Order: sequence, then C-alpha cells, then structure tokens
Amino acid sequence: MPAAITRLATHEVANQPPPLVDYDLYATDPGLVAALHREGAGWAEGKAQALGEAAGSAAVLAEGEAANRHPPELHAFDRYGARIDEVEFYPSYHALMRLGLEAEIHSIAWTAQRGGAHVAHAALEYMMTQAEAGVCCPITMTYASVPALAQAPAVAAEWHPRILTATYDGRAVPAAEKAGATIGMAMTEKQGGSDLRANTTRAEPDGGDGWYALRGHKWFCSAPMSDGFLTLAQAKGGLTCFFAPRFLPDGSRNRIFIQRLKDKLGNRSNASAEIEYDGAQAVRIGDEGRGIATIMTMVAHTRLDAAVVCAGMMRQGVVQAVHHAAHRSAFGRLLVEQPLMQAVLADLVIEAEAATALVMRVARAFDGGSEEERAFARIGAALAKFWVTKRLPNHSYEALECLGGNGFVEESQMPRLYREAPVNAIWEGSGNVNALDLLRALAREPATRAAYFAEIAASRGGHRALDDAAAALEAALAVPDEASARRLAEDMAVVLQAALLVRHGPAEVADAFVAGRLGGAMRGCYGALPKGLALVPIVARARVIA
Repeated sequence: MPAAITRLATHEVANQPPPLVDYDLYATDPGLVAALHREGAGWAEGKAQALGEAAGSAAVLAEGEAANRHPPELHAFDRYGARIDEVEFYPSYHALMRLGLEAEIHSIAWTAQRGGAHVAHAALEYMMTQAEAGVCCPITMTYASVPALAQAPAVAAEWHPRILTATYDGRAVPAAEKAGATIGMAMTEKQGGSDLRANTTRAEPDGGDGWYALRGHKWFCSAPMSDGFLTLAQAKGGLTCFFAPRFLPDGSRNRIFIQRLKDKLGNRSNASAEIEYDGAQAVRIGDEGRGIATIMTMVAHTRLDAAVVCAGMMRQGVVQAVHHAAHRSAFGRLLVEQPLMQAVLADLVIEAEAATALVMRVARAFDGGSEEERAFARIGAALAKFWVTKRLPNHSYEALECLGGNGFVEESQMPRLYREAPVNAIWEGSGNVNALDLLRALAREPATRAAYFAEIAASRGGHRALDDAAAALEAALAVPDEASARRLAEDMAVVLQAALLVRHGPAEVADAFVAGRLGGAMRGCYGALPKGLALVPIVARARVIA
C-alpha cells in the first residue's frame, strides 16, 4: 500500500516508498521455495516459513539495526583489576542469536537425519542473514564444528549434545552449566594469514592425560565469547588441530586472553579479536601433523555458508531495490516502469537467483548420498565460495544506487549490506586460495571433474549457448595453469549456474542469464543486458509488497 502522505510546515512528504517490513522472506522468494523442494528439503517448509515470517518482521529487522549501531565492547578486567576477558554485546545481538539457534540453523543438518538436511540448513541461514549477517558467523562455526569435533570421539561425546541443542545461552560461565554452547575458531596469525603452515603457536603435552598447553597469538579469533575454539598450533609432529574450551573442567577460566577487538569495515554486530594463548589448555583433534586436513572438515562447511549468506544478501539487496523502484516516480512514471531501470533490476534478480540455485544445489551435495555427490560437494563448495562472494560487493553497490541518496544513508539497510559484502570473499580462504584449491581438486581428484560435467550434461540440449560454453570449458580444462585459475573458476561457476537455471529455472530467468553471461556477453556493470528479453516478469520475482 502507498506510504501515507504527511504534511510538514513547508511541504507534503510524498513519492516515498512505504517501509519494507512485516513480510515473509520465504513465501515471497520463489527461487528459494522452488530450490527447497527441488533439492530435497520440502519437509522443512514449516521451519522455513516460521523463520521467514520472523526474520522479515519489523521487530527482528529493528534488532538487526540496533545490533549494528551498538557494537560489542571488550572488558578485559573487572573493577578490581582481575582479568576477565569478556565481550559485552548489545541485547539485540543476543535476541538474534536466540532466534537463529531456536530455529536450529546450526543443528538441523546433523539432527534431522534425512535427505536434504544441509539444504534445510542453507535455506534457514540464507534468510537469517537478511535480518542480520553478523550473528551468522558464530552460527556457522557452531554448525561446522560438528564434523571436526567428531574426529575426537571423547570430545564429541561431551560437546555435541551442548552444540546441537536448540537453545541459546549467552552467559560467560562453564559450558557444563549452560543450556547450550557455541563454537568459535582461531586459525590465522600475523605472519602467515592464509598460509596456516607458517603458524608459530606452540603446543606441548601437559599433564599426560591428553591435554596440551598452547603458547602463541592469533590475529583473528572469530566470536571470542564462544564456549570453545578450534585452533591450530605446532606440536612435535607438526601443525595440529586443537580444541580449547573457554572454561576448564574445574570451572576456572582458560588462559586465553583477548588483546583487543577488531574495528571492522562490516560485520560489526559480531566480535572478532586478537588473542594470546599463555599456557591455554587444549585437547588434540585428529593426529599430530594433520592439522590442515583435520580443520578442512570444518572449513568445507564454512565455505558453503559463506556462499549461502552472500546469496541471501543478494536477495535482500535486490528486494530493497525493486521495492524502492516500484513506489518511486521520476520523470513522470514509476522507476520500475522505465526500460533502463528494468534492465538493471532484472540483471540483479537473475544474479541473485543464479546464486540461490547454485548454493542450494551444492548444499544438497553435502548430504553425500553417493561418491559422485561427495565429489560434487568438494568442487561445488570451492566454486560457490569463489564466485558468489566475488559477485556480491558490486551487486550490493548497484542495488544501493537504485535507491539514490536514500540508499546511502544509515536509516536504510543498504549501507549495512554494502559494508558486509566483502567479508565472505576473505574469510575461509580468499579468492586466490579457493581458485587454487579448485585446480588442486581437478588435478588430484578426477572424480570432481566427472561430477561437475555430469551436472552440466543434465542440461545438455536446453540452450545452444550453454552447450557451446560447456564445450569450450572442457577444452580449457585440458591445460589448466595457476595464473589462469581465477578465469577458470569464474567460467566454471557461471556455466554451472547457467546449467542449473536452464534445467530448473523459469524460462525468462534462464534466457536472460544465458544471454547476459555466456559467449562473451558479460559486461562490467549490471543492466547491460541484450535486447529482446522479458524483463517485467523477472523483476516481479523480487516484488514482495504491492
């Protein structure tokens, strides 16, 4: 309904869109609804509907804004000078964490024990990030810690029940006293960054009962108020994965000291810290010297989520843009009726829908029903992480521009989306790391190449341009080289997205994506689509309020 006209002393407030609140993020997203059912998680529709209604409500959207306006604060000492290393979060952060964990975003992939469980997880995370992305970091790490901790059965027996409960307990007390627990991660160091083998933190056996003492620093510790942390340190046998609880079994605080919180570009509701281990107690996860291989069981899942939340932010950005354009007039007609704006909006919609189709297909592969699916998950996660995270920042900017000056002010959600956009391309391996990981998988694991092209082959004959692009890609893969890894990753991701849309998407969306992305048609800006496409029905797919 149109915004009410308000008369001020000098003028009437008119030609402004109504607030975009109190709408169902699930029911108004046809691409998500179709993907949930197509990829085997239709059984989770009730949960998706419940979270979609909550996350689009005015109350929850207000919590997201407040959590960003009031970032976390570090209290290293209490009033008497005792070291406490506690981070204080604004109440809105806790409210959002409670919403996410009670919706079982972190646990449904492991507790549902049925096909499509990871798809259900991805759908819920995709919607949660549209309300507020910051809380998705600790939720993702808690979800992804489950397979990593499973490599230490005694640790898993103690911690899995705490992690998998649908209860949030944000108190700074020993995990045994809490109704639920969350897990963080501390991997990178100043001197190494993505080169984890350059880590200098040391681990020495301590006490002869399986515990080690850690000494060193971590440049980034995500969610430092978590109840335990997966981390890497150099043991006698080489780089090894460890689990360091925040409180020790006797109830005392572990010797993990927060030196400062990062002042970040985005992701401001969530805390990231620099920490020191000064004899911190930790238990080994996996064998000594196998730290990278051990932690990759976690990283594979966090990479999936990095792509999922970016797809969710794309959806939210284009919904904001279409909403504004549908209620704002300029030069005698609504923006949404003007051909050039239609082209921009439609291009943003097809990008978002291609991202959604890709991440939901990859999520299904994580259920691992066959060797081929597991191989597809291996390569699909790297492709989705590389490409969807790369496409989000410019997508967010272009959506912001659709709102004009209104998109540049903090009262709108667009600056928050724009600041958030770059982080997932950096976290869990930058673009180069993922592109090179893709090359390694193709070279060392032939099943990944076969699984990828089997997925493309399922769309063969659906579109001539897609068939041509797939043939060209297969030829290029014959002689891959490191310097071309990004180009290869981009081509593989775009061809896979096109194949999924041609096979499953509405014809108008698939035709526009193929025409605008394949055969050298991709341009440097959104809205430069070829002529003759059906743009109006594409734009309508992101219209959530009449």
